[in-house]
Amino acid sequence: MKPVTEYEDYRMYMQDYYNERKRVSSFSWREFTRASGFSSPTYLKLVCEGKTRLSPQGAEKVGEAMSLAGFELEYFKTMVTYCHAKTDQERKIAYDAMLELAANNKVKIVDGDAFKYFESWVHPVVRELAPVMPGATPGDIAKRCWQGVTAGEVRESLDFMVRAGLLKKNGDAYVQADKHLKSSSNVVSVALRTMHREMACFAQEAIGQFLSSERNFTGLTMGISAEDYKQILLELDTCRKKIAQIALNSRGTERVYRLNLQLFPLTWGENKDDA
Repeated sequence: MKPVTEYEDYRMYMQDYYNERKRVSSFSWREFTRASGFSSPTYLKLVCEGKTRLSPQGAEKVGEAMSLAGFELEYFKTMVTYCHAKTDQERKIAYDAMLELAANNKVKIVDGDAFKYFESWVHPVVRELAPVMPGATPGDIAKRCWQGVTAGEVRESLDFMVRAGLLKKNGDAYVQADKHLKSSSNVVSVALRTMHREMACFAQEAIGQFLSSERNFTGLTMGISAEDYKQILLELDTCRKKIAQIALNSRGTERVYRLNLQLFPLTWGENKDDA
């Protein structure tokens, strides 16, 4: 069975634990529940099916019943907190705690690097700047960013991206090791939403920060159908890929730009409950 640190959903870990025990013995949900100190024989089955949830106290009892101890037990309990978080900020705090537990015990979390990369605007900007500034100090790179960032934060970003394999250090220069970093996991989506919020705020500030010749803002307010929306998404995806190819084929980097493609409703649907 995979270690607990390879999971981001505690229900999946519990189900895999049950399946593995069931495969080699006559283990039952009743036995699992009883070992965890609950009276209802089907309680943990309902938890795994998403029909109920574990409390913080229940998480500790179930973790101990699965023979988790030390940092693995703490990781499982924090994973329960993460899964039950109601906001992205709460999820981010819980996942950061999971990352710290793993790092302190020299364990690597699946998608942990992607989460850390996407949770801050600093990493993608520094990743674009460092390769075109050979010999530059972290302070030099920080000065190129119009959003406030310290030399220490740039240094931490560089060290992280080298460890994560996103940058390679060649003498006093950096080279991008990979042009793309993607993940479909839910936890990385939390980090991406955080970055989208940051970038949306930066876009608002850029209106007053730069001349119109240095930035481009256009908009269109329109009434469309659900089918129109799907077709527009396809067009936007095609446009984004074409722009990405232009950037990949670029002969040099003079500045780092951010392109926000935003299409969002300004009204509720006819049936608000379906919105």
